[in-house]
Amino acid sequence: MNLFMTLLLALGFFLPQQAQQQDDIARQGTYAITNARIETVANGTIERGTVVIEGDRIIAVGENVIIPESARVIDGSGLHVYPGMIDSGTSLGLTEVGSVAETNDTNEIGDITPHMNALTAVNPNSVAIPVTRVSGVTTVIAEPSGGLLPGTAAMINLFGYTAEQMTAGANSVIVQFPQEPSGDRPWWGQTGPDRRKERYRNNMAKLNEVFDRAVLYDRIVTAYEADPSGKERPVYAPEMDALRPVLSGDISLMVKVNAADDILKALTWVQDRELPNVVFSGVNEGWRVADQLAEAGFPALVGPVLATPTRSSDRYDRAYANAGLLSEAGVTVALRSGESKNVRNLPFNAGFAATYGMGKEAALRAVTLGPAEIFGIDSDYGSIEVGKKANLFVSNGDPFETSTDILALFIDGFNVPIESRHLDLYEEFLNRDAGRLQPIEILPADN
Repeated sequence: MNLFMTLLLALGFFLPQQAQQQDDIARQGTYAITNARIETVANGTIERGTVVIEGDRIIAVGENVIIPESARVIDGSGLHVYPGMIDSGTSLGLTEVGSVAETNDTNEIGDITPHMNALTAVNPNSVAIPVTRVSGVTTVIAEPSGGLLPGTAAMINLFGYTAEQMTAGANSVIVQFPQEPSGDRPWWGQTGPDRRKERYRNNMAKLNEVFDRAVLYDRIVTAYEADPSGKERPVYAPEMDALRPVLSGDISLMVKVNAADDILKALTWVQDRELPNVVFSGVNEGWRVADQLAEAGFPALVGPVLATPTRSSDRYDRAYANAGLLSEAGVTVALRSGESKNVRNLPFNAGFAATYGMGKEAALRAVTLGPAEIFGIDSDYGSIEVGKKANLFVSNGDPFETSTDILALFIDGFNVPIESRHLDLYEEFLNRDAGRLQPIEILPADN
């Protein structure tokens, strides 16, 4: 009898502990965030409203919303609800420790590898992912680097146990547009001007050759698919096959380019080739050619905003003002941090862009609905609307301000715990004297 009672007591002690532990596990369910200020982005601000989440979707938004009886209620009184932010250019999940080669998987061997998809290399357990998402960044583009066509970037959500679970359904083939050399005197360790100009010409020739071959390959494969009878199956070429959806416009071509002259050359190149779905990335000197970019009608992924001017003669704030000047000229702008470990700083990139001419509303759109529209995933992401994915967070203030805390976080409808290595270290060292029988006396330093 005593043994039976002991087991019951042990079970009674264990079950509440287990339930408490499960509260720290990300889970889907039915949730209602009530009495909060809701920044929908798409349909303005609801000063005191409710958001209801069921599974991975938002099922109700508004002031007079019926809350399901099964819903877990989060009281948002005095709090704010925002759509999860989207970073339009990172290497998050592809690199861990920059100085350790084994932890970096951003590039492949070869100069022409458009068929290499970054999604296959994403590490869902990267320490930097929780650090990023607890800052309100729920979705990012993970992009490869190195080479002329380094691979295919992937849009991922920052929660999942496999890379496939993290995919947000958008891809983009990257072109690192050749940079034309400027100036006659090389920097230390660089080749002379003649060699650099020759390298530029060779890279442009290679880029044109690749796309000429891709057009021919597409014609051959299309003809075979239309009528395969009596024809030999074309030899599969993975590099060329990866460019077929770019030629048709099914996925975008991300042209990475920064200098003003190179941006103009890239504009001419994509227009001459009549590529239907192009987005420019980086565009650090976009403000110099903003009118031409606007006239061409291509969107721009701008950033990093937290950067120094590209030329010593420029004003100190040109990088801060770049996004606002492009937006003012009529360019559709999304923001990118260009980071690997510090993607968490995307809100502050947006805050600087807002302060230096872009405005808060436009800056918020540039990290939410703007990139979702550019990459064709706005039916699921970018705003707080019925039917969209439940990617959102609850904060106690403006997420662009450093003093703001994220209090609740949803990604794909999962209520993700606010946990990260940074927060763990903060808590540990905040209470580093806890547990001692007697606190250690702190002696003054000797003079």
